[in-house]
Amino acid sequence: MSRSAVGPWFPSGGDSGHRVTEFPTGLGQRRILSDLTGAAGTLRRQEVRLSRFERIRGQFRRAYESLRSRRESAGLRAGTPGSAAWVVPDPTPSAPQPPPASAAPSAQPVGVEASAPLHSSTSSRDDADVPHALRVGAAWSWRLLAIGIVAWALLKIVGQIRIVIIPLAIALLLSALLAPAVGWLFRARFPRSLATAVVLVGGLAAVVGTLTLVVNEFIQGVPELSEKSSQGVRQIQDWLRTGPLHLDDRQLDNYINEAEKWINDNTAGLTSGALSTAATLAEVLTGTILVLFATFFFLRDGGRIWRFLVRLLPVNARWKVDDAGRASWQTLGAYVRATVLVAFIDALGIGIFLVIFEIPFAFPLAALVFLASFIPIVGATLSGGVAVLVALVDSGPITALIILGVVIGVQQLEGHVLQPLIMGRAVAIHPLAVIVGIAAGVVLAGVTGALIAVPLIAVLNTAVRRLAARSVPETPSDAVVVVSKDH
Repeated sequence: MSRSAVGPWFPSGGDSGHRVTEFPTGLGQRRILSDLTGAAGTLRRQEVRLSRFERIRGQFRRAYESLRSRRESAGLRAGTPGSAAWVVPDPTPSAPQPPPASAAPSAQPVGVEASAPLHSSTSSRDDADVPHALRVGAAWSWRLLAIGIVAWALLKIVGQIRIVIIPLAIALLLSALLAPAVGWLFRARFPRSLATAVVLVGGLAAVVGTLTLVVNEFIQGVPELSEKSSQGVRQIQDWLRTGPLHLDDRQLDNYINEAEKWINDNTAGLTSGALSTAATLAEVLTGTILVLFATFFFLRDGGRIWRFLVRLLPVNARWKVDDAGRASWQTLGAYVRATVLVAFIDALGIGIFLVIFEIPFAFPLAALVFLASFIPIVGATLSGGVAVLVALVDSGPITALIILGVVIGVQQLEGHVLQPLIMGRAVAIHPLAVIVGIAAGVVLAGVTGALIAVPLIAVLNTAVRRLAARSVPETPSDAVVVVSKDH
């Protein structure tokens, strides 16, 4: 073999006739020792990994054997030829192995029929004889009872702080109505605060101007109406005497006296309902100021206020609640704008006929119809009844019947055309729910409760439907993303 083939450590030649190994010194020795040390460390790590793997595999094998023996022993004890848990025993004789002591007492062997459940309420098997429907009903009963107690407590709290809750609710309604105007000015390069102030001042000026016209016309027409009302009362008395009823003067006097007595006895009750939401002038002023300030900040910082409230919730519930809240706000805005449009059409239709027949207080009555139309179904009907009564006193029964027909026609147009067309399916509420909500609102908060009840029902309807939806809501563009610290 040549020197080049053997390498520098295996030189050829010599008298011995065999190769002589030449060990290097110095740097070569240190390099060899380093290589040997690294190889030894690698072997030790491989041995440690192999021994750890062997231990884990042994644990899995012992657990598998334990579970297998437990299943076989349980099947031999509980299985019968007619049951699904029948296990054919092994022909080779072997002693049955009991389940290990480390098994959990609540573990249920696979293939073995479950025993009667134990209920934590009694820790016995007696509840197993109770019908399933009765147990479900009892479970729902205490849950509904807890919900009722919480709702009652919330109503008591709201009743105590209604001086704050009612103005905030009115401010939300006004914000939903004026939000499109603020958005339009903001897109026209107005600052947010300036756009909000312009819209709020403009709306306030419109309300004050309308109230001024209504009050002035009412003051001017009161003397004429009182004179015509006296004439109308005498005409009604003459008709009762000469008409189909043929009442005499004594009967008429008795009826008039009874009516006056009833009015005098119920004056306090009739006026207390109107004054229940504003017992003192201080409450009226406080509520008005709170409405103005709350409306301003809702219009200017509504988005930031909502995001702050959403951040208070758990992370897993934020997107769901945010989606339900935004959908509810859209529903509230659509409802308020549609109600304003419907109320304007009602007031315009009834007001035109009042002007045509020269009924006094045409503009105040139209304004009353407009305001009352914010209470669906009931409000416009009651305000239309006031217009019919004024027409009866001023112009007689024929004109009053014509105005009554106009009021009924406007109500039919509102119920069958305007509300389905303008409000649509997004805020459609069943009439029964509207009536019940208005009645509950009147009982709880008077006239203001009747005004707030229907939009509250619409908002709750949308929120509950969104929260109960199984689909995952889309991620909002301004969602708050929280990065976990574990990554």
